[in-house]
Amino acid sequence: MGNFFCLCKAGWGGRLCDRDVNECSQENGGCLQICHNKPGSFHCACHSGFQLSSDGRTCQDIDECADSEACGEARCKNLPGSYSCLCDKGFAYSSQEKACRDVDECLQGRCEQVCVNSPGSYTCHCDGRGGLKLSRDMDTCEDILPCVPFSMAKSVKSLYLGRMFSGTPVIRLRFKRLQPTRLVAEFDFRTFDPEGILLFAGGHQDSTWIVLALRAGRLELQLRYNGVGRVTSSGPVINHGMWQTISVEELARNLVIKVNRDAVMKIAVAGDLFQPERGLYHLNLTVGGIPFHEKDLVQPINPRLDGCMRSWNWLNGEDTTIQETVKANTKMQCFSVTERGSFYPGSGFAFYSLDYMRTPLDIGTESTWEIEVVAHIRPAADTGVLFALWVPDLRAVPLSVALVDYHSTKKLKKQLVVLAVEHVALALMEIKVCDGQEHMVTVSLREGEATLEVDGTRGQSEVSAAQLQERLAVLEKHLRSPVLTFAGGLPDVPATSAPVTAFYRGCMTLEVNRRLLDLDEAAYKHSDITAHSCPPVEPAAA
Repeated sequence: MGNFFCLCKAGWGGRLCDRDVNECSQENGGCLQICHNKPGSFHCACHSGFQLSSDGRTCQDIDECADSEACGEARCKNLPGSYSCLCDKGFAYSSQEKACRDVDECLQGRCEQVCVNSPGSYTCHCDGRGGLKLSRDMDTCEDILPCVPFSMAKSVKSLYLGRMFSGTPVIRLRFKRLQPTRLVAEFDFRTFDPEGILLFAGGHQDSTWIVLALRAGRLELQLRYNGVGRVTSSGPVINHGMWQTISVEELARNLVIKVNRDAVMKIAVAGDLFQPERGLYHLNLTVGGIPFHEKDLVQPINPRLDGCMRSWNWLNGEDTTIQETVKANTKMQCFSVTERGSFYPGSGFAFYSLDYMRTPLDIGTESTWEIEVVAHIRPAADTGVLFALWVPDLRAVPLSVALVDYHSTKKLKKQLVVLAVEHVALALMEIKVCDGQEHMVTVSLREGEATLEVDGTRGQSEVSAAQLQERLAVLEKHLRSPVLTFAGGLPDVPATSAPVTAFYRGCMTLEVNRRLLDLDEAAYKHSDITAHSCPPVEPAAA
């Protein structure tokens, strides 16, 4: 009576039903995610990546990965309300190309020295020839330090005969006398070397002279008197590494050679070694070599002798200069104690000119090749090249066998032997480098096959069968060019030429294709490498 009221439709309010009711203000209008108010009503909505359910209020995730083109070449991972395109480690997703692209880690300055990018990864390299290797973080470099101490002490009273790789004498003496004088020489001698020259005494090449040498471990005497040459050999095998006293004496028109005071040779001669010249009697005496080329001997011999001499006495001890010279020069001194083997100091290499191609007698058939290497090693450090081939024309390293202390692909620190063709590792095998013991590394390569063994246990292949064949084909191609065989290191090559470029440090003997490599027969040998003697491991380390 006297008034009125309005009944409002849903979503409106007020006395005249002219005010919108905001349903979203109370419990979000019952919407799970988004509530949109509008005059007289409202509706629910969902965030991006979700769609409204049939109840009009709740939301459910949209699986974008159901669209095969969502990520293109990459892997699609659905997420609540979204998705992600994933690539393998070392790759990044390009949204424009919808593909995974390699990340060049080298542009990020990851490596301290040399960086090599590869699809999905990278490797760092250090200056091995400069004595560096990768640190544990696989990015920075550290020094290659000995892990096994060798007894490197030298004797100042000893003379090392193998210092001059050229075969020239290590000592040259010239004696002058007023009266005819007979030769008397005595010294203690030690060697494992089967061949080489101990001393020369006499005049010039075409006059009277003698050469005392070793051949097959026994003393050999070559003589030339009045233009007539002779060669004689006798006595026990003396290259057993023990000290023995050797003497040479002119006595009543005879030359007498003694070993430990026992005469092993007595040869009648027609003349004296001291020769008259300008009113004096002269004698040239050289130790560890001869003053002319070895081809001019009565019978050619390899003059290089890895041996040691002490307590020498030339012409009844009249010479006093040698001892002072040796004392002042450690390179002229011998290791106090030695064992059989060759010692590589970690600062040089030796190389040979060997051929690995074999041509069958059957005309018309293709050449075949074979490489078999057996290395007996007692390492002093965990990194270094044992054996390698080098192609000078290409400056390439087609094959290498080396010690390394990390697994390049797994980025793990581990003592290993690696067999590689160029920079690609074919096989790896664990080795206890720093135990002070001798280990045997065996490598065999031929058409279709490559194996690596350490102490009789076969290594693990690092390549597929197809990759192996491809690498062996690369090796065979290199073998058809002139190659040099390196022991203990590599020439100046880029750090990326092979997995390891560092020099080997320790004792080692090498057998290649069933032939023992004699360092005295190398085309070149670093002066600090001893061919037939190696210092022992210190007792505490052993």
